[in-house]
Amino acid sequence: MARLLVVLGGVILAFTIFSLIDLAMTEKNRVRALNKPLWVLLILVLPAIGGILWLVLGKTRGGGAPAKSMAPDDDPTFLSGLGRDREQDERIRRLEQELSELDDDTKPE
Repeated sequence: MARLLVVLGGVILAFTIFSLIDLAMTEKNRVRALNKPLWVLLILVLPAIGGILWLVLGKTRGGGAPAKSMAPDDDPTFLSGLGRDREQDERIRRLEQELSELDDDTKPE
């Protein structure tokens, strides 16, 4: 029986630490119902119940609605990247041409 109490106490301690770390890592705008200091107090006063309440009621889940997917030809970020890629390809082509001209000039005949 004593072993069971030690194991149960360890599990509750680990869960309390996990809950406190999760609370600390959660952004302020995702905390619901109470502010962070009150959640810390609740988790410390009622270790198992406070942690469960924090995980169930304390924070919003995910980032809200999933981002709307966009076709590549409608995505401004993708389209601006195309222009950059063309500029980089043109610059690489010019540099390669200059290198080949330098190689041709330095070859002894």
